[in-house]
Amino acid sequence: MLDSENEHTKCIFVLILRGLKQIFHYTFAYRGTAILVVLCNLLFVIFNLLSLILFIPVLQLIFRKPEEIISVAEPHWDGSLFGIANFVKDAYNFTMYDLVSNDPKSALLFVCITVMLAFFFKNLFRYGAVWFQSQLRMAVVRDVRNLLFHKILVLPLSYYSNERKGDLMARMNSDVGEVEIAVVSMLELLFREPIAVIINVISLIYLSPELTLISLFLLPISALVISSISKSLKRTAKAGQEQTGLLFSAMEEALSGIRIIKAYNAIGYIFNSFKNNNLRHQKLITKTFRKKDLSPLINETLGAGVMLCLVWFGGNLILDHKDNGLTGEVFITFIIVFSQLLRPITGISTALANMAKAQVSLDRINTVLAEDEKIIEHPHAKEIKDFNDKIEFKNVSFQYANEPILKQINLSVKKGMSIAIVGESGSGKSTMMDLLPRFYDVQDGKVTIDDTDVKDIRIKDLRGLIGIVSQESILFNTTVADNISFGDENPNRDKIIAAAKIANAYDFILELENGLDTIIGERGNKLSGGQKQRLSIARAVYLDPKILILDEATSALDTESELLVQSALEKIMVGKTTFIIAHRLSTIKNVDEIIVLSRGEIVERGNHKELLLLNGFYARFCALQGLKN
Repeated sequence: MLDSENEHTKCIFVLILRGLKQIFHYTFAYRGTAILVVLCNLLFVIFNLLSLILFIPVLQLIFRKPEEIISVAEPHWDGSLFGIANFVKDAYNFTMYDLVSNDPKSALLFVCITVMLAFFFKNLFRYGAVWFQSQLRMAVVRDVRNLLFHKILVLPLSYYSNERKGDLMARMNSDVGEVEIAVVSMLELLFREPIAVIINVISLIYLSPELTLISLFLLPISALVISSISKSLKRTAKAGQEQTGLLFSAMEEALSGIRIIKAYNAIGYIFNSFKNNNLRHQKLITKTFRKKDLSPLINETLGAGVMLCLVWFGGNLILDHKDNGLTGEVFITFIIVFSQLLRPITGISTALANMAKAQVSLDRINTVLAEDEKIIEHPHAKEIKDFNDKIEFKNVSFQYANEPILKQINLSVKKGMSIAIVGESGSGKSTMMDLLPRFYDVQDGKVTIDDTDVKDIRIKDLRGLIGIVSQESILFNTTVADNISFGDENPNRDKIIAAAKIANAYDFILELENGLDTIIGERGNKLSGGQKQRLSIARAVYLDPKILILDEATSALDTESELLVQSALEKIMVGKTTFIIAHRLSTIKNVDEIIVLSRGEIVERGNHKELLLLNGFYARFCALQGLKN
């Protein structure tokens, strides 16, 4: 049992060290600012101690008569570096002795001024540390959030099939927030509190070696208690962060599906589900806060017990009048300095608790950062701006996990052709088209453009050749113009207007409140379905792609909107190599070739009339839609 506990303690220690190393790497990317924080903290510790030790002359003036103060020799510096501290101390003591001997009131004023200066510089450097630390912590948070967001953008689409968006949002908010706290804790844990402990311990030894020895025997008791709390804290923190992810997911799903929730009178059902999630979150986070705040309180209580033991031992030494150099003023100073020793010790325990909690968040962040991107650009990928001959699918097979989606697909499409892909739901139509812009990579076979494998083409150039109009119009909460020129850092206004006209969108845009500069709301919710789809088409027109993928672009529209959208699509298809995924077969009667998929295989191919004559899959689909010729 003891061995198991020891192993667990080692694991906690290793995790904290790993977290410290990573936070150190993030923080010292800003070396100059980090060094200024460390320097200000060091000077704060020194002046904090001076502000206490300088009280000794005050106590001497209060507790002793002038004739009882022992004379002090004139200070002398031996020229060594280590002799500077003794010289400063002797100079101060000599000045005080001279003042006390001649004018005790002037001595009191001098002590008060020096103590005030010590307090001023102590707080000045503490604020200096906070000043630079605030910049440092937010710079690290910004960097981590940038890394995480960029990673989320480059991960393949398959990643989002298994991950909740709300959980990813939680990692970018709650977990990154824990990293911010860890930056401060790391600086304190490595560069402030240990130095404060060392300086205070040296001062205590100087004041009274006997009492210091006693205190060093008593202090480790608190360390054992804090260690057990840290173990429990890490477990609770992990559960709390996971529950935060679930809570974010519940909120994101509810906001995305608000129309359906209202339509099905499911407000009560969704609210009760959210309320239960929120209650579990509240209980876990409450437990985390309680455990996190418990360690400094226990440490302070145990420290107070240690201090009272010292008061008892020290008081006995003074009352017994033993010749140990311990006077009343020295003893009181010892107690004051010892009370200050508890603060950095408490700080270390708090920092360790924060690091243990932050390590959970770092693990969750690192899980995303370490995720295999899968869609990797070849180091010597080709740069292309056009294609001249054909697109080919050569023996292409693809599967999700262990489920085959496409099997041995062979297709050659000449430049300028229009190809329709039809089939039942789940036959692999959209997946097949997702392989062309490398949203997924094939497992077997290859997809080529002009006999060049798409894996050997720069991803930016490859996707620059392709314009996509999907069934769901994905628009962004910005202006109409920004949505049309999406992705262009230097948009051309004339080109935006031209694209809007070709997409049959310019007339309705002019009727909007601010025309092209109208903010269209989240996901374009200020526009109708047809208007959103025409903006999506305008976006594809603005890109001026060589290849078009139309993924059921008219299936969700009313008849009037469909006519407008279909007219816009026919305009932009001129001269383009076009792939059309369609359920409404009336829209694809005039394409060059129709590919019929069933269970991931091409089962029929030909034009509309040829496939009707086969009286097979395609003919059956047409019959179901009442399309006879």
